[in-house]
Amino acid sequence: MRVLISTRLLPEGFSELKEKFEVVFPEKDIFTKEEVIGMLSEFDAFVPTFQFKVDKEVIAAAGDLKIIANYGVGYNNIDVEAATKHGIVVTNTPDPVIEPTAELAFALMLAAARRVPECDRKMRVQNGLKWGVLENLGQTLYGKTLGIVGMGRIGQAVARRAMASGMKIAYYNRTQLSSEIESKYQAQRLELDELLKGSDIISLHTPLTVETQHLIDREKLKLMKPTAILINTARGLVIDETALIEALQKKWIYSAALDVYENEPKINPLLLELDNVVLAPHNGTATVEARNEMSRFVSQNIIRFFAGRTDITRVN
Repeated sequence: MRVLISTRLLPEGFSELKEKFEVVFPEKDIFTKEEVIGMLSEFDAFVPTFQFKVDKEVIAAAGDLKIIANYGVGYNNIDVEAATKHGIVVTNTPDPVIEPTAELAFALMLAAARRVPECDRKMRVQNGLKWGVLENLGQTLYGKTLGIVGMGRIGQAVARRAMASGMKIAYYNRTQLSSEIESKYQAQRLELDELLKGSDIISLHTPLTVETQHLIDREKLKLMKPTAILINTARGLVIDETALIEALQKKWIYSAALDVYENEPKINPLLLELDNVVLAPHNGTATVEARNEMSRFVSQNIIRFFAGRTDITRVN
């Protein structure tokens, strides 16, 4: 069996896979689409990252490919419908991303609330900021209400961190969580508009679907408090970025912190001009530990699939 990896990754997590199969990595950072199309029919499994779009054209060149084992929990980089029609199984890596993504979401909250990146930038410029008791004021998280949109496993991991910091938890889900989970996080379920109106910090953890694309639009942003902080570590298209820029420019909300963008890796240049937004480069799972665990998880999906097992994280 042969496995093609779209992107250069840390090798440690693939050790077991390499013992059982032939594994091919790119010599540079990432294979081009044309390179993958040219050789995909020679492989049994393909491992793309979010940087590689597996569209209809790529799938049409798949030959006898059996499985696309996505390196990440989100799989909007893959045309799952086309893969299914081609008879290809698609899997993802939900478990390893939970803690590192929640960790970054909480780091972004602190950074935005306390204006850490803004002050750091200005400290590096002569006379870039004033020192003083009433200068460079931020917000405290203690005692504030965190509104979590999408209270799945990542949302709950964020809630756990927020509780430890003395925050109150509200959440919006299409379905209500069990009373046991609500009690664990002392969390109250609210409708989305109510959550947006009442929360001091809003953190997005919903998957990208037709229903959630531009879930946070101009109308929703206008509902938020002028002191609200918006965090997005989910998917860029969950927010109408043009509307968010307007909200930040006109101070409808206090600030935002983003790890994902509508047209990444391209960043809207207007975002770069704003002091009241914190920007991270789709970095939610970017730790050595998480990357190796994701690689091990991908490897297990492939190994189990070809062993005829059903305990894989299949999405189609």
